[in-house]
Amino acid sequence: MVWISRICYRKYGNFVDNLRLYVRGGSGGMGLPRLGGQGGKGGDVWVVAQKEITLKRVKDKYPQKRFIAGVGTNSSVRALRGQKGEDQEVFAPPPLLSSVAQLVEHGACNAKVVGELNTEGDRVLVARGGQGGSYHSEFLPSKGQTRQIRLDLKLIADLGLVGFPNAGKSSLLTALSHAKPQIASYAFTTLRPEIGKVMYEDHKQISVADLPGLIEGAHMNRGMGHQFLKHVERTRQLIFVVDVCGFQLASKTPFRSAFEAVQLLTKELELYKEDLPCKPAVLVVNKMDLPDAEDKLTELQEQLLNPHEFSHLLPEDMVPKNNMVFRHLVPISAATGFGIAHLKTFIRQSLDEDASMATESLHRDRLQALRGAVPAKNSLTWGPTPSV
Repeated sequence: MVWISRICYRKYGNFVDNLRLYVRGGSGGMGLPRLGGQGGKGGDVWVVAQKEITLKRVKDKYPQKRFIAGVGTNSSVRALRGQKGEDQEVFAPPPLLSSVAQLVEHGACNAKVVGELNTEGDRVLVARGGQGGSYHSEFLPSKGQTRQIRLDLKLIADLGLVGFPNAGKSSLLTALSHAKPQIASYAFTTLRPEIGKVMYEDHKQISVADLPGLIEGAHMNRGMGHQFLKHVERTRQLIFVVDVCGFQLASKTPFRSAFEAVQLLTKELELYKEDLPCKPAVLVVNKMDLPDAEDKLTELQEQLLNPHEFSHLLPEDMVPKNNMVFRHLVPISAATGFGIAHLKTFIRQSLDEDASMATESLHRDRLQALRGAVPAKNSLTWGPTPSV
């Protein structure tokens, strides 16, 4: 049989976050019935984390290629035990500071995760080599494992910017850091995910991911919904960015106020994965330099205090089950710089709170473990008192 492999990928400009490819372990070597010799095992296929590589480079380097490990050598009079076939390594990017590569095997019904690459040097076995021929198999070898796998790059950042198009996420990222996102017009303002670094005077660095803008129906994979909603999963906290004056995606779509934008964003996250809205979040109300911005902000604050009273503004199926609870509401103008310093302070406070809570929880768990390891005084068994 002739095996034809292909590499499928999704790309946004020069950004590739998904590679699908075929891998096959090497076949085992023939056994030697006359002398009871055992054939060599087939080579394995591994995915190995390497810093210098990107998924785009993998795609460019191996167009229309399959990854097949070496065949085990046959048993012979000179070498009754055949040698193992050569392993095949596929290099993929580790997360560094911002991404993780997930390997997903496609089954008939659903996909399952078979491993993750988190740091350089991590290895995941994706296709085992076949066994060499031996007495138990009538000296006939077995074929190597064949799989279709997907390398799925997911961002990792401290904070993820979430918002509809033209809310000003890219401008905010530029104001917070030195990142310069590539910007388009419709339907996603950002062409690809961008990571910026927020620097503090004590040299603390916080990573912020600008995720391309969502549209209504992103949870159903409209636009490029699923490709970028998955990145939200790998951020510690979320920053909702809304235009204080509301927005209209296109002439045929309804106008949405800032409150409606918050509710719709919450619903899109909820429909994609129910626990996503449970992430700690900060609400950034952008474009405070526009006319009537103060009145619009006051209206938004009142609506957020009593969201159920304004649920009639949205179709029933787009009202979230649970409303987002924001740690801070920060009015800003990314264009003029108003409120940016305060936002940096609130971001730092929010992340420090989480870190402190995690440390306290770890200390409690360790203390409990130590207490459980030391027997109580009353449970000690004392030996007989020696006679004088």
